[in-house]
Amino acid sequence: MSAEVKVTGQNQEQFLLLAKSAKGAALATLIHQVLEAPGVYVFGELLDMPNVRELAESDFASTFRLLTVFAYGTYADYLAEARNLPPLTEAQKNKLRHLSVVTLAAKVKCIPYAVLLEALALRNVRQLEDLVIEAVYADVLRGSLDQRNQRLEVDYSIGRDIQRQDLSAIARTLQEWGVGWAAEMESKRMKGNELIPPKASEERSGGRLGRQEAGDGVLGVLIRGGKGECYF
Repeated sequence: MSAEVKVTGQNQEQFLLLAKSAKGAALATLIHQVLEAPGVYVFGELLDMPNVRELAESDFASTFRLLTVFAYGTYADYLAEARNLPPLTEAQKNKLRHLSVVTLAAKVKCIPYAVLLEALALRNVRQLEDLVIEAVYADVLRGSLDQRNQRLEVDYSIGRDIQRQDLSAIARTLQEWGVGWAAEMESKRMKGNELIPPKASEERSGGRLGRQEAGDGVLGVLIRGGKGECYF
């Protein structure tokens, strides 16, 4: 697998400009190019365009549905609907697999290889580790591959597109987090404890997952065989 891609906004802006004036078959072709383009991992602005939404009621409804799978779904979702969707190129398959790992990482920070192999429909661990390294080069995620314990430990992952019906739940979660954080800070103040900023704490410890700097390894991926800790 190639590992020479970087996430930039330039390609995405170019596609958005082209999409504004495209219709029908030309727009469907452009969408397929977007889904294959390196570095483009968010699709909300494209989905919000009226001419793109019109595809849902046209002869290109399957292309519109494919776009929504890339925006909100996973590789497993695609496989479940594959009969009714356009076929994917290898680049599109890998991009959707990257996004599927991001979805899993939003739920747990330590993902067993077995779970990843099944979710991504990959045949062996070598393919899986190559895919993860490719995703790291694309700056989609950072973390470590724990070969001894057969798991991916995620330190960071990008955010995915959000559906409108999910906004209220997200706002509620953020509000609850804010209330809890404020209560904790007040408790620390009352106890007279010194609050150490998270960044300073991480610098002292070297990072929870022990990831390497860009010049010291594969852009944040540390393949190791030692015993690590998982945080959920």
